[in-house]
Amino acid sequence: MRATGNFESARNVDPMVELSDATRAHIDHWLSKFPPDRKRSAVLQGLHAAQEQNGGWLSDELIAAVAKYLGLPPVWAYEVATFYSMFETRPVGRHHISVCTNISCMLCGGEEILAHVERRLGIKVGESTPDGRFYLKQEEECLAACNGAPMMMVDHVYFENLTPEKVDRILDEHK
Repeated sequence: MRATGNFESARNVDPMVELSDATRAHIDHWLSKFPPDRKRSAVLQGLHAAQEQNGGWLSDELIAAVAKYLGLPPVWAYEVATFYSMFETRPVGRHHISVCTNISCMLCGGEEILAHVERRLGIKVGESTPDGRFYLKQEEECLAACNGAPMMMVDHVYFENLTPEKVDRILDEHK
């Protein structure tokens, strides 16, 4: 189960059915911030809301529903959903973990922290735990907290100056 960009099955998607009231309200809120001819500007926020509605990932149907709600071709929303690493196009664990291994973090033990997280959770980068609790994201670049290296994010919250013991406490706090 993964978004494939094959919108044949999503062609007849009804955004009023696929998108929750809260998701549509979130999109409407963002639409009000842009001129009427700039609806495409709300795609990011629409996809964020749809992903949250769906437990952390976007299906072809949800991507198409966001596009249709905005009056856009589905491929425009799909391009955004597959370009940005903040969007997941397959089911993943509910807590998203990103361990920085770029230069500052690498020099301060980031790779060892990543190895510890993998051992502790029994998964590798790009995988979710069998219970659906954690997803270990692949980070393409620096997470911009070099002064607190090594660091990681859990659900977009930064944790810095990590040790294996600190990591264990952080993971234990995320049920």
